[in-house]
Amino acid sequence: MSAEPDGPEDRVRRFATIWSRAVFPATSTSLTRPEFEEQLLPLAGRLSEMLRARTFDAAEARAIGAALVDAHCTGPEALTRALDCIDAYLVLYCGEDGPQDDLRARSARLQHAVAAGFAQALRERTLAEQEAIAQAALRAQGVVAQALHTSEARFRAVFEGAAIGIGIADLDGNVLEANQALLRMFGGSEQSVRGRNFREWTHADDAPQVWRLYEELVRGEREHYHVEKAFYRPDGTVLWTNLTVSLLRDADGNPQYQLALMEDTTERRLLNLRLRYEATHDALTGLPNRTLFFERLEKVLNAGEGRRFGLCYLDLDGFKTINDSLGHAAGDRLLVEVADRLQACATAPGEMVARLGGDEFVALTTGPDSRREVDELAARIMNALVSPVTVEGRELTVRGSIGIVEGAAGERSAAEVLRSADITMYRAKSAGGNRFELADAEADARVITRHGLTTALPMALERSEFFIEYQPLVHLGDGSVRGAEALVRWLHPQHGVLGPDRFIPLAEHTGLIVPLGRWVLEQSVRQARDWRERHAGTATAPLRINVNLSPCQLTHAGLVQDTVDILQAAGVEPDALCLEVTESALIGADDDLLKPLRRLAEMGVDIALDDFGTGYSNLANLRRLPVSILKLDRSFTQGMQQFPADPVDLKIVEGIVSLAHSLDLAVTVEGVETGAQAEQLRILGCDTAQGWYYARPGPPERLHELALVDATG
Repeated sequence: MSAEPDGPEDRVRRFATIWSRAVFPATSTSLTRPEFEEQLLPLAGRLSEMLRARTFDAAEARAIGAALVDAHCTGPEALTRALDCIDAYLVLYCGEDGPQDDLRARSARLQHAVAAGFAQALRERTLAEQEAIAQAALRAQGVVAQALHTSEARFRAVFEGAAIGIGIADLDGNVLEANQALLRMFGGSEQSVRGRNFREWTHADDAPQVWRLYEELVRGEREHYHVEKAFYRPDGTVLWTNLTVSLLRDADGNPQYQLALMEDTTERRLLNLRLRYEATHDALTGLPNRTLFFERLEKVLNAGEGRRFGLCYLDLDGFKTINDSLGHAAGDRLLVEVADRLQACATAPGEMVARLGGDEFVALTTGPDSRREVDELAARIMNALVSPVTVEGRELTVRGSIGIVEGAAGERSAAEVLRSADITMYRAKSAGGNRFELADAEADARVITRHGLTTALPMALERSEFFIEYQPLVHLGDGSVRGAEALVRWLHPQHGVLGPDRFIPLAEHTGLIVPLGRWVLEQSVRQARDWRERHAGTATAPLRINVNLSPCQLTHAGLVQDTVDILQAAGVEPDALCLEVTESALIGADDDLLKPLRRLAEMGVDIALDDFGTGYSNLANLRRLPVSILKLDRSFTQGMQQFPADPVDLKIVEGIVSLAHSLDLAVTVEGVETGAQAEQLRILGCDTAQGWYYARPGPPERLHELALVDATG
């Protein structure tokens, strides 16, 4: 392989050299070290290409692991040395100044796949050797002397040259023979293996069936068994093996010897444990991560009747501000300190702390008195966050909001428990933070329903699930119908008819209020046109439609143009439309916000100030607002339902009406429910009214009928 100095090929060559030097002592190859390097060079090139490839090819990486086995890299340390070398030098020599985090992540995946391919190839080779040994052992029995000699020689060759450990013992368990591979597994000393009794090799992690199977085999009740077993080496370290023990019988079929085949799985087990740890623990804090937490929570929830649990879901208050102002490094150090403090809070049996991601942590307790214990755990966590955290010489105040869920096992799934805790945590945060709240089933249900409605809103408009009802606006002077307010409804497939208070705030939050508001305006203006056409030529005043305008729509750049387009498309004059804007939406409004309303008012569209009297606006602001109608909130008319009417309410309404009329503003009153109210409001000078006394919101035909009665006297 030719290469320019320090070019890609040269760096691959250097990596192959380091790789060969690291692995060569752990091989059983007959090649020299330079020859072995040439054997690894193409594998190094393939690793380099996979490190920088657009997509990850796990099969190719596994093939490299298998190629290491073919190259006789089967010593106990061969895999570990190979993986350590890839981890330390592959990105360094073959990364070509690419994004280091991405290259490190790709290198880790390569190591995992190489280890998997190595283990599979070694396993297949082991099985093949086991079969050859078993066949040789069988052929060595019950034959004539010459055949026995030949079979014995063949058996001895396989026995000594096998890469797996082989031992032969009598029925009492005394080891009679052990090959070199088995001696290497136990540290290389013959005294550590030969002459030992198999029954001495007990280990604390032995599965219960290990020794039961052993006793059945030596009694001749089974021919073989296969288990995973650990052994103590003379130096105190642990050897993990895949152990297969077979029974050898004499010519008469009587049990005579035991044949043990051992595959050293220590390095593979350690690698799996390392990968398992990395997959189940947070890299930054060392705490269990979401995966391990869910495993533990599901185990607790499936523990059976009578078991209880308590869960604290913590989210740090203001963490994003710290991250944005001091940087992610400072934020990470803060999270590490918080994790240490939380870990110190959960020391009782059955308690666990995990990091779910970002600045979200969870603590779990499983004691018998879970309600008391989880409250105490939450209190300990809050106390642990009181002391400031010093980061880069700054003392940072840390606060948190905690949602607590407590209950019996088996009633909810892990996902449902965590969702309830999450909802409760946000309830604590909405209440000001730095506190903990206990989950409430009804509050959870409201939040879940709200989320479901939010998710269903976009499709509801496409599926035409919205409809409009109309409530008449009646002239108090002569009792005639002068128009109606359009009130949108949602016919939800599961929840039935929903009023605007249930979904308008959600539409405002998601931005759907703009297309929904435009649809309501289109439908309402068309209805106004139909009413006007029906009443053409009558003595009644032209009917007008009132449409509510959301504060979000006020800031929409296309409000004026949309309104103009809708009026022109329907062939309706602007005076047929009144847009209602809440008083709170115009508190402190600047000229930019008022500009579209002024343009609409100049065109002839009436602007009504809805819910007047419920906000905190200065009455002097009325002079600068482009409104022509004040709509008094129903709270001003409630005192008029009794007899005699509340004199304070009468004075307030009288004053507002006088002020409005002096400013050339008409007054509409909401919530009229009795004839006495209507008469009192007429006397006070109010212009129009609406309420259940006249009619509840209903279909457009009802308004037509009411207006028709007025027209015919």
